[in-house]
Amino acid sequence: MKWGALSAALAVIGLIVLYEWPRFSRGKKSREKAAFVILVGIGAVLAALLIFFPDMPGPTQMIDRLYRPLGRLLE
Repeated sequence: MKWGALSAALAVIGLIVLYEWPRFSRGKKSREKAAFVILVGIGAVLAALLIFFPDMPGPTQMIDRLYRPLGRLLE
């Protein structure tokens, strides 16, 4: 079941790349292409992690852990 969800997520990501990539070829936009590839890659990794580990803590929990001592200090 998880592999099916992963393949569906990767198919959606592939469709997004196929739709957006021709728009980059109109000019020299290598930085934009690199940023696009990096962001899509990060999104694919996060999607895979959330599919296989759904109880993984989110970014807000990480920020809460980082700033909790500062909040206690300011109280």
